[in-house]
Amino acid sequence: MDLFAQGIVNGLSSAGIYIMVALGLTLVLSIVRIVNMAHGEFYMVASYCMYYMVTRLGLNFFLSLVISAIFVGGLGIAMERFALRPLQGNLDQTLIVCIGLMLALQNIVLAIAGGLPKSFEGPYQGVVRAGAIVISWDRLLVVLVTVLLVAVLFVFLAQTKTGLAMRAIAQDQGAASLQGININRISATAMCMGCGLAAIAGAVVGPIFAVQSTMGSFALMKGIAVIVLGGLGSLTGAVGGGLIIGLIDGIVPVYTSGYLGSVISFAMVIAMLLIRPQGILGHESK
Repeated sequence: MDLFAQGIVNGLSSAGIYIMVALGLTLVLSIVRIVNMAHGEFYMVASYCMYYMVTRLGLNFFLSLVISAIFVGGLGIAMERFALRPLQGNLDQTLIVCIGLMLALQNIVLAIAGGLPKSFEGPYQGVVRAGAIVISWDRLLVVLVTVLLVAVLFVFLAQTKTGLAMRAIAQDQGAASLQGININRISATAMCMGCGLAAIAGAVVGPIFAVQSTMGSFALMKGIAVIVLGGLGSLTGAVGGGLIIGLIDGIVPVYTSGYLGSVISFAMVIAMLLIRPQGILGHESK
């Protein structure tokens, strides 16, 4: 039981990373109507920004996190305005642009930072113990940040004018446009928020895992798995799917290996596509 409980704790920290990445993907998918294949690279860029600000400039961890999120969110706005907006409705060209940006960001980071993995310390050192269960402060921070961001995001979408506009566009873009909602402005906002969420995930994961140019591919893969399992376009589904895959990744390695956990996760995704393509909390497309 102690091993099982430890696996749950480890899984919750993994779930936090997956949820933040998947929420960003879901926002962009719902509003901009694309699966942003460069999403993982925004996550990666934020980790490198954190590395340079924390280790080279000596800035406070949380200040660096805010700066990284703002910078990467700005990159998201630029991507929407100059790369995606001119190609509205052309999914093939949009996909090619996203893949091109993904490769470009990877190679720019390699040219600047080199190929050796980087690392930086989190704001708190040591571990927290509760009986036989142990969790590092770095992983606990991931859980706390995820809970805070999920709460803030859902309140934003339910209580603010911009959030309500996003929900309207997600439900029916044509009707939202007829009601006077500025689709382009909301799309840029969604890209900023989506990339910002990926940036925060990348920022808090840096003290746990190595920072390297290919780390975005893993994040994108897990994020897509989460939104397919939870339901395309469903923010609640992204949270639920992230919890399921995170707990699998945390519990299975306690008894077998981490590789088997990934196999089980993606087997569930394939089964979901075959049995219920809209996901656990998604809706049938009309």
